[in-house]
Amino acid sequence: MAEAAASAVRPSGSVVDRAVDVLDAWVPGPAAWAFALRIWIAMMLALAAAFWLQLDSASSAATCVAILAQPKRGQAISKAIYRLLGTLIGAAVSIVVMALFGQDRVLLFVSFTAWLGLCVFVAQYLQDTRAYGAMLSGYTVAIIALGQIDDPQGTFDAAVSRVAVIVLGIVAITFINDALASPSTWRTLLPQLRNAWDGTRAYARETLAEGDLGATRTAALIRTIAPMRADASAISGELDDGHLRAAGARSCIAALYVMAASVRTAAAAAAHLRNPSPAVAEALAICRRVAGAPDREALDRDDERLRDLVDAAIRDGDRPLDEVVVLQRALDFVCAATFAQDGIRAVADGHAPLRDASLPTHRDFPVALRGALRVALAFAVTAATFVALGLPQASFALVQVAATAALSSVTPDPKKFANGVVIGMTMAATFAGIARFALLNGVQGFPMLAMVMAPVIFFGCFLSLNPKTFGIGFIVIVFFPVLLGPSNPQTYDALTFLLNAFLVIVAAVILSIVVRILLPVTPAQQRVFALDSARRTLADALVGEGGDATTRTSLNADRLFQFAGYSSGSSAVRRASLSHAFALARLEAAAARAHAELRRLSAVGALRDAIARARAGLAAGDDRALETAARDLIRAASRQDRHVRLTTARAASDLISAARTIVRHRRFLHRLDIALF
Repeated sequence: MAEAAASAVRPSGSVVDRAVDVLDAWVPGPAAWAFALRIWIAMMLALAAAFWLQLDSASSAATCVAILAQPKRGQAISKAIYRLLGTLIGAAVSIVVMALFGQDRVLLFVSFTAWLGLCVFVAQYLQDTRAYGAMLSGYTVAIIALGQIDDPQGTFDAAVSRVAVIVLGIVAITFINDALASPSTWRTLLPQLRNAWDGTRAYARETLAEGDLGATRTAALIRTIAPMRADASAISGELDDGHLRAAGARSCIAALYVMAASVRTAAAAAAHLRNPSPAVAEALAICRRVAGAPDREALDRDDERLRDLVDAAIRDGDRPLDEVVVLQRALDFVCAATFAQDGIRAVADGHAPLRDASLPTHRDFPVALRGALRVALAFAVTAATFVALGLPQASFALVQVAATAALSSVTPDPKKFANGVVIGMTMAATFAGIARFALLNGVQGFPMLAMVMAPVIFFGCFLSLNPKTFGIGFIVIVFFPVLLGPSNPQTYDALTFLLNAFLVIVAAVILSIVVRILLPVTPAQQRVFALDSARRTLADALVGEGGDATTRTSLNADRLFQFAGYSSGSSAVRRASLSHAFALARLEAAAARAHAELRRLSAVGALRDAIARARAGLAAGDDRALETAARDLIRAASRQDRHVRLTTARAASDLISAARTIVRHRRFLHRLDIALF
């Protein structure tokens, strides 16, 4: 009986569980409701202030708030800063362009198209909110100059009005975020950094226990580290010590990259040693201890002990080359762990970190150029078509084409964003029509306007918080107030509204077509471009133009992060592609570091012959010459002081790492036609 009763209960319980799961998946949580409430209040505050100040295009203030809608305070502040800068630049360019070409529409369109393409091209080489600011300065000219194409004399007033509503929107969203305690970026980033720190140490433990885990596993680790860069750059404006917390976050992220690379190299070098010495065993034991549960005092002691082991190996002069690599990479691992732990503490308490590392972003010139040309050509063709057809309100449609095309250029997947624009524009137009002609018809009161706008804004905010529907939600909350066009007094011209709605949907359809047929960049092309860029930077690194080692490591990690997203085909093909990409990054980093250390040693006369042979070996890609040069360098440095010996260890370990990479990937490197290999 009891068993029967239990079996009768289970189905209903499973149904309840499934229902709860569905509710969890579809019903927004408290944080989402709080975010939507903040955005709605800020939009209404900006709109009410714009009405009170009698600004032209008051809806632009609400739209500005919608564009700055970010769930975290630091993200909103960072985006607001660059939105203001982009608006100021765009306003200045609008005045200049209209002053020069206000009487010649052809030249006006040509100059704007060139400016828009230039801004999109620059945005491709920037990251996060800086890219948004560069792109915004492009289509701001469309909003101001093209909006005044029939009244050139009003351009200055339009520019001033545009800047005013943007400032108003920024003030509104900043005030509401502070008043309603918007979540701080650094508080949400801190647990992510700690999780990445734990994940990197777990990766190190697995590598030390099992050997090289392969490119796929390493790429998975990089995917957990790289996305934190955006939040790291957004911390600066949140607090008085925000710049220190941001520096700590950057230092930690860069250190995690180095930890992964150094432990992988150390494990590979240890595998080449048939009879590891006690020094190697001790160094690997230290790495395992650091990968476990390190503390500050222990890290300092481990760092000093490893320096002694490295110094003793160079002073001996005849240790196996792979032993030097193991000892040096173990030291690099401990140093990076020190920086990572210090960076996490700096984010938590705001102290000045040990360093401020740079986290550059990889960009491929062909991709940036194609993106800029796509936007410029799309606008030029659309403008020529609309002008030839003599469509009324064509300038309004052109502004939407310019804005949506420019926005798509800085998204990871322009095609997916374009799909979101089509759906979001249709929904925004539908909601605006219902709101204006069904709910607000004849109503002039602001409270009613605020209540009617609330459901749409909440709905759009909920969609924007889901990565899969972000584009749809973003377009809804941005273009709903544009199409609703709240004004004082409110107008109800159905013909004008329908034409505007039709034109924005046409602009969305144009964008969807353009990103698919006009200079598209396929994943296969992106892989080719990325490998070609890596080939060029490797060629530079081999002849001594590699730049700062930490910067190169971070840049390579970003390139690998992007490259992993381009990979397609069978799992074997993906693994081979990633393996080759990692080989290029490893060889480039080793060559860049080796040249940097060799430059530091060039003042030591006893090492000059070995240095010359090492440089020649790097330029030629000769693995045997590199090993010989590393051995000669170590023997010549064995009689020098401690500082020279430690510097020599770094140079020699990089020369050996480069030689090992060349041997393993010789056939692939030979196809790149960089050096003899």
